[in-house]
Amino acid sequence: MKHLLVFVTLLMVSGYSFAQKDSAAPAYTYFPLPQFSVLLPDSATWYTKKDLPKNKKTLVLVFSPDCEHCQHETEMIKANIDKFKRTQILMVTPIAFDKTRKFYDKYNLKDYKNITVGYDPKFFFTGYFKLKMFPFIAIYDKKYELIKTFEGTAKMDDLLEYVK
Repeated sequence: MKHLLVFVTLLMVSGYSFAQKDSAAPAYTYFPLPQFSVLLPDSATWYTKKDLPKNKKTLVLVFSPDCEHCQHETEMIKANIDKFKRTQILMVTPIAFDKTRKFYDKYNLKDYKNITVGYDPKFFFTGYFKLKMFPFIAIYDKKYELIKTFEGTAKMDDLLEYVK
C-alpha cells in the first residue's frame, strides 16, 4: 500500500510539472513592453515608452530599411492605415541612421500620425526580441502586455485580427 501511495504521489507531481508554462518560451513573452529609447528622424529627439499614446494598442515593427519584406510590410500597413486607427505603430531599426531617414522619407511616414519611426543605436529591440530575421512584429494591448508576435512578413488579415 505504501508503494502505491508513493507511486500515485509521484504521478501527480510529474503531471503538475508538465502543466507549467513552457520554459523554452522567450523571456519577452512573460513581461510587458519594457522601457526603451529610440532616436527619431529629426536626429535630436528621443522617443521612449512614456511617449506612447495611452489606451492604444502598440504594434512594434523591427525592420531593416534594405529588407524587401520590411518594405512590403510597410506598404501593406500604409495601404490599410485606416484599420490601424486604434493602434500606435512603432517602427524601429538598428540600421544606420542615414538609411533609416531615407526609408522614412521614401514612404512618407511623417504623414501618418500613428506611425513613429526610430533608430535603435543600442540594439535594444534586436537583443530583447532575440531577432533572427526582419521584419519582426510584436503587438501589445493597452496595458503593454504582449498579445502576439510575428517573425518575417505577416499577412494583413493576421495583423488586423490582433489590432482591432
